[in-house]
This record gives sequence, C-alpha cells and structure tokens, in this order.
Amino acid sequence: MSELTVLFDERPTRDGGMIGVATLNAPKSLNALSLEMIHQLTARLAAWAEDRNVRAVWLEGAGDKAFCAGGDVVALYRAMTDEAGQGSAFAETYFAAEYRLDYCIHRYPKPLLVWGDGIVMGGGLGLMAGGGHRLATENTLIAMPEITIGLYPDIGASWFLNRMPPGVGVYLGLTGAQLNARDALDLGLADRFLPRDHRDALLGALAEAEYGARDPRELQAVVHAVLERFERRDLAPAAQVWPHLDHLQGLMGCADAAAATQRILADDRDDAWLAANRGRLEVGCPLTAQLVWRMLERHRHGSLAEAFREEWTLSVQCCRRGDLVEGVRALLIDKDKTPRWSHDSVATVPEADIEAMLAPLCEPDEHPLRDL
Repeated sequence: MSELTVLFDERPTRDGGMIGVATLNAPKSLNALSLEMIHQLTARLAAWAEDRNVRAVWLEGAGDKAFCAGGDVVALYRAMTDEAGQGSAFAETYFAAEYRLDYCIHRYPKPLLVWGDGIVMGGGLGLMAGGGHRLATENTLIAMPEITIGLYPDIGASWFLNRMPPGVGVYLGLTGAQLNARDALDLGLADRFLPRDHRDALLGALAEAEYGARDPRELQAVVHAVLERFERRDLAPAAQVWPHLDHLQGLMGCADAAAATQRILADDRDDAWLAANRGRLEVGCPLTAQLVWRMLERHRHGSLAEAFREEWTLSVQCCRRGDLVEGVRALLIDKDKTPRWSHDSVATVPEADIEAMLAPLCEPDEHPLRDL
C-alpha cells in the first residue's frame, strides 16, 4: 500500500499542457507526513519542474478533515524506542528529507498551489508555508503545537515566524495557538481565501486557462488571474490575532523565554483564544519553550537555508536527548496526557542543556543539507 500514500494525477489543460495534482493519501492519520510520502513528493515535484508540459502544480490532502496534521512523529517515536537502536539514524534521515522537500517548495520554479483546507499543523505547515499560492478556506486551522510534544516549531519556522510582526511568531511558538484563515492571511501564512466548495470549479478554471508561452512569470500571471476570479476575502472568518496585536507584543516585550512564559501565564484577560493558549503553555514542555525563544533569536536575520540546517541538528537532538519521545508517548501512544518532562519549569532549564541541544552533530561539509 505504500505506493498509494500520495496520489498523483496529471489533468489536461486547454492548451495541451497539464496541471500536476498531488494528494496526500492518509486520511486516517489526517495525512501525517510519512517518510515515504516525502520521498514520493520530492521525486514527482522534481519531475514536474522539468516537464515543459506541466503548467502548474496543485497540492492537497485526502479527506475532508485535514491537509496535513503534521510530521509522522509516531514513526519517530517507534524508531527511537525500537530495541534495534536505529532510531537516531531514522531521525537524521527523516528530518533531512522533510526539510529538503520544504526547501524545494519554497524555491519551486512553477506555480505551486497548496489547498490548505482543514487542519494544517507542524509538518503540514512546512509544506504549505513555501507554496507560491497558499489557499485557505473557512475550515483552515493552522497551528504549530510542538510545545505539547517536546519538539519546537521546525519546518523553516525559525525563519518564517521571524517575518511576522514583532513578538507574534514567538508567541505562536510558545503557546501552539490555533489560527484561522483570516489570521493566516494577516500573518503571511496564506495568500488567498476561497470557500471550500470552490475547489472543483477552481481546478476546472485552471485547466481551461490559456497559458500561452511557458515562461515562469507568464505561468504565474495566468494563475493569479484565475485565482482573482475565485477569491472571496469578505467571507473569511473574524480575526483572532490582529485584535490582540498590541496585547501580544506587550506580553512578548521581554528579554528571555522564562519572563515571556511568566507573563503569558499571569495574563488574566477574559478571552477564550488567549485562555486556550495559556492552557497549552502551562502543561507544555519547558525545554521546548527555551528552544522556541533561542531559535527565533538565532535566525532573526539569517537565511532560510541556514534555518533548515540548524533545525536538522536540533530536531535530531530532540529525539536523542530531548523530550520528544516522552511527549509523543503521553499524547499519542499511551494517551495519558501526563508527560514527565525533563525540567520542572521554563525558568529552571539550565543554559548548558540548551547549548547541548544546539551543539552541531557534524562538520559543515558533512551536513546532509549543506547544499541548500
């Protein structure tokens, strides 16, 4: 069945070309991104990029609940707890392949449309964030909830969270806050809002479009023109982040993760969205909070490639010596929701532990993502 983890289709266009359609096909796991999916997507996207008959690419998830709910952390857990002792090697392979795919999407030479309908979390956001045309619907729910499992916002988030208004990205990382389509538009995580029931008509219009010459800019212009006909921002849900912008920036206007965490948890503003965010942080992983703060600090002015390279190091370390295995156990394996984190609070995480997590695992010329 592994050959069906991603479905590929090539829909003919009016001018004799094709629209490449890739569908993540694991709806029971909310299209969690497996290593097999990553390999298949990487290979097909590369082929479509070189095929002059492919006018544009469409990426979506199967089912009506999720585009992609995240990376396959259950597979990571099983590898790390396997008696064969191959977990670290799997983690190194998985994260290198995932981040290479994400980087490819950020740099894709043709129009790449991501249908971000339903749940878009963690690794799913890694696929969506780099898309040339990121489409949100009334059912879009975006989050980076790594605080709940002992990871941290990876998939390039160390770079793109820094491109939000000051303080917002780190707040999202610390709290795992859930965003709707309007929030995604406001924060640069989505480009357009389209009602879910416009999907089929939009794909049909893309197939009927006249693309003319095959220069990438001309292809982009045609896709933009089609999308403009379907966009309905007036139907997007009410914003959650923007009305709280000043408040969030006030909470985050401090020097370190411990102080920021204390401010968030002490905030008593009567608002359901803020309260839910406080709740996740309160029971979340203390080490994750420190890593969120540190990674955004380190990559404030860096490149996307640099962020991916250091994220690979840190993600592997989260498996080797961090809290990821315990966090996944508590939330997704035993489901007791009582993780035994390695530190009692954000304030008590020693600097030495943070530095150990960030320590390079190999020489620069041996790094699996050195060529990005």
